[in-house]
Amino acid sequence: MNLITSARGKEQEDTNYLPLDVHGLNASIEILGGDGNLKRPFCVKIRISNEKKEKWAGVIHVELEFKKNAPHFFLPAFMYGRNRGECPQNVPNEFPRLREYLNRPSSPDWMVRGDRLSHPVALVYDSGKIYGFSASPYFIYIGGKKQQWYPKVEGEFYQYAGFSCSLSRGTVGYTLGYENAPWLFVKSHDVRERAPLSSNCFELESGETIELTMDVYEFNAESKLAVNSVIREVYYRYHQSPRKAGGVRTTVADLAGAVFKDAWLPNEKSYAGQVFEDWDTGGYRYNEIISISWTNGLSVAVPMLTAALRLGDEAMRDQAMTCITNIIEQSRNPLTGLPYEAYHNGAWSNKGWWFDGMHTPGHSTYLIGQAMYYILKAYEYEMKIKNSKHEDWLIYVKEILFKINKTKNTDEEYPFILSEKTGAGIEYDAFSGAWCMAALAYYSFLTGDMEYLNGLRKSELHYYEAYIKHMECYGGPLDTDKATDSEGILAYIKAVRYLHALTGERACLEHMKDAFCYEFSFKFCYNSPVQIPPLSRIGWSSCGGSVTSIANPHIHPMSSNLVDELIYYADNTQDEYIRDRMMDTVRWGCQTYNTCDGEYDYGKKGWMSERFCHCEGLVTEKQKDGSPASTWFCLMPWASAAIIEGLTGEYWERTMLGIYRL
Repeated sequence: MNLITSARGKEQEDTNYLPLDVHGLNASIEILGGDGNLKRPFCVKIRISNEKKEKWAGVIHVELEFKKNAPHFFLPAFMYGRNRGECPQNVPNEFPRLREYLNRPSSPDWMVRGDRLSHPVALVYDSGKIYGFSASPYFIYIGGKKQQWYPKVEGEFYQYAGFSCSLSRGTVGYTLGYENAPWLFVKSHDVRERAPLSSNCFELESGETIELTMDVYEFNAESKLAVNSVIREVYYRYHQSPRKAGGVRTTVADLAGAVFKDAWLPNEKSYAGQVFEDWDTGGYRYNEIISISWTNGLSVAVPMLTAALRLGDEAMRDQAMTCITNIIEQSRNPLTGLPYEAYHNGAWSNKGWWFDGMHTPGHSTYLIGQAMYYILKAYEYEMKIKNSKHEDWLIYVKEILFKINKTKNTDEEYPFILSEKTGAGIEYDAFSGAWCMAALAYYSFLTGDMEYLNGLRKSELHYYEAYIKHMECYGGPLDTDKATDSEGILAYIKAVRYLHALTGERACLEHMKDAFCYEFSFKFCYNSPVQIPPLSRIGWSSCGGSVTSIANPHIHPMSSNLVDELIYYADNTQDEYIRDRMMDTVRWGCQTYNTCDGEYDYGKKGWMSERFCHCEGLVTEKQKDGSPASTWFCLMPWASAAIIEGLTGEYWERTMLGIYRL
């Protein structure tokens, strides 16, 4: 283990980090115990003193050096491998990448504020070993003294820490104070230059000493997946539960009631993509962006249907059924037999809001596969709760899935894009086709049709070997230029759940766990001390919410639709870690919307958006007076529906039986 200390002073003209003594600082490093292994990491105490006669301000950097060969870095929710820095990068959406040379958006070195990471841990896998450390994400005042924050330690917020990784030096690092360097990625179309050292500095008075501790890991590992074992340990060390809010029935009624009343477009037989308050007129403005799934359509209508069935609301059910049947009956492309994915000005096409960010036009397996999955879910719930059988839905889904199944390549991977003239696969190398695998596995489970079981097994193994084993799932959502993301894994988890139900094979559960752990790497384990309203004022919790991708790094609710799968896995393994993560997910969803009019500085009871800025470095929204706001000010039905979906399945039934309690 080799720890290196350096610093950059506030008054320093250049951006170099220099030895501490240049700044009049002194450091001592003491190993208090441990052996570097998973359960007994080295416990390292570092003392840094200001020996100058005046106050010092800047950023102090502590780096852990490792023997570099072919490093794969893991800074959860920020850096996975090299964030595909090995791939072409001249794309519309920018996101941090690692390369040996500086060429935006790539850099050989990255520094980032601590709350950009979902867990306060920086790891690297290289040559059969895991190296890295865990340390507190921010500092607090207690009795006038600065110290690292830990759960159950009460104190006044002082300053964020930061994390770093360096391909050029072969290090992962921790900073007192922080920098976003060489750039700050607010989102994929908002990238800013490195800011001067000012409010991001750590200060030491003359003669002041600060102590910090780090858990340092160095152990042999069979694969990159070993990072998940470290993340599990870090989760329990830093875990905070989300704040308490309403119960499951209340949450479902609030969210679904708002979508039912405020987002329905009767002339379009669909829900609006976004609903805004018009501050000038007091009315609403609608951004329709109608699609068959993902950010509208069936991903809204089917959870609204399950909510209606659970709540016994026939008007809500009729509304949802109108949207579902309209998509099934009207969206089909006569040339391919596949559904078009977007609707605008009375016409169906594949030119959705995401179209101009794509490289290849055509049908997408992400939307089509997800749409088929949701039709099957509607079929199951209508039959289970209303004893209403929609056999025509099954025929529709079967025709489309069997057609797409013929387009898999020799790796057994579904296409990313299909021709809208012939239905042929024309672009691959993406995780999005896993939604077709999920839908086909679900179809097989519901009908008992095993014709495609062997093909499903082969596809599942391919996605596992090509993506999940490397902790790099990319090419899920269509708006990220195949950035590493947390959305696509949801489809894989649902697929493997049904494959296990069909086969009982233990390998399915093992793969399912690895996929869950990948998703958990994007899911916050603690409550970030947000400093900007409305999240700061409300006491909103980040724990249980997942960062969407390295390109769009805000917390959003899509992973809330995994509750059934989390319960399924926990039932089959008795894994309490999975159950704990499931409860975080449920509790997060119950506290992340307006429980009364205007609670989040906009909207009505039950309104929620998709963008929650757990880190101030992500803020783009403005309040009425022009001041920054930490969430978007609009109702987004798909976001509400993700939470509704998670709460109206198995969790609903067990809650009603008193098995689960918030």
